[in-house]
Amino acid sequence: MAPAKNKPKRKKPPPPNPIEAAITAWFHSTPLVQGSQRDELIAQAPKRWTVYEPMALLPAGAFGTGAWKHLLSNMPSDQADALWVRMLAEISKRTGGAPLTHLAVNEGIPAALPHSPSEERSRIGDSSEYDLAAENILRSPTGLRMLHGDFGPASTGGTAADFERAFWVSTKQNGVYQTWAPRWTMFSRGNIKEKARLLDFHRSRTAGSLENCWAVDLYAGIGYFTFSYAKLGMRVLCWELNPWSVEGLRRGAVGNGWSIRVVKGSDLALSMGDLLGGGERIIVFLEDNKNAAQRMGDLSGLNILHVNCGMLPTSEASWMDAWDMAARSESQEAWLHLHENVGVVDIKKRREEIERYFLDLAHEDGNGRTARVEHAELVKTFAPGVWHVVFDLYITRSSSIT
Repeated sequence: MAPAKNKPKRKKPPPPNPIEAAITAWFHSTPLVQGSQRDELIAQAPKRWTVYEPMALLPAGAFGTGAWKHLLSNMPSDQADALWVRMLAEISKRTGGAPLTHLAVNEGIPAALPHSPSEERSRIGDSSEYDLAAENILRSPTGLRMLHGDFGPASTGGTAADFERAFWVSTKQNGVYQTWAPRWTMFSRGNIKEKARLLDFHRSRTAGSLENCWAVDLYAGIGYFTFSYAKLGMRVLCWELNPWSVEGLRRGAVGNGWSIRVVKGSDLALSMGDLLGGGERIIVFLEDNKNAAQRMGDLSGLNILHVNCGMLPTSEASWMDAWDMAARSESQEAWLHLHENVGVVDIKKRREEIERYFLDLAHEDGNGRTARVEHAELVKTFAPGVWHVVFDLYITRSSSIT
């Protein structure tokens, strides 16, 4: 009798999408959805999510189709909430981490914020003030759609008590811990590539060789790029306008084991010597970065190796100040990282414009420095045909650059 051949093992079917599984189970508990309508709703439901513990974040537009809007607006809130609870449970099972408690939809960060009627009336006579006030310079995530969970008070003054009452989430990227309050602060997941690039920037240097170097981050946020410099061993001076971002930066620094000083209120009147004297790894100023150049001018002997200008759609407003900081540095070399949104067909032209701009500054200064755009890093697409680009400007003594 011939030996039985081993039958090939059948591949296990992939596990069901947790969002689809939650919706399907939920359908069985509600009589409002029948037959083919169920297939339509499942087809229009999101398939992806991102976890920032303890929150699951759905992509922009999730549950925003006409069919979903009609269904959710015509049912009791407790039935809709039952769907979100099931969804969190299914995603929690898939990710295997701690149970997720909050669910939201990640809508875009608006470029401008609407005024209340009283604010609009008070600004009718001054269009420049109106435009400035309307601009969302803090990059507040006002479009966030909160589906389930307590995201904290809807109105706050950014005080210590407000921070304690708020809802905070966290993640790790490149081994670096970051935390923020999603109701009040944006988080750009796509910057992970640029953070990693900065961490690898000085791979040829020996360990500890950057401990006497400084970085300056003119748009610090919650520490996107600040933390990359800190992890490399540099001390960092940074500026940020949003008190919620500063608190996220402070909590993140503590979570990574780095000392930090937040300079705000009456401390802003202290001398730079006093502010730097504590030896903290990170010093963040809660103020407009237009004050940065003047503050840096009060210092001498700093070895500034990097200045990061991480503002989109353009960081051009900070370039002259960034040049002044780097040109006064004790270091023989420095890098400016200039962030821009640029059409893909215009990148070469923009690179040449930036280099010419800084060469003209170098000529005007006559301080023996020169510059070149050493690299243009395409970080992520911002819109069709438009890239978030970081131009690395290398500054050194005229006799050193080739």
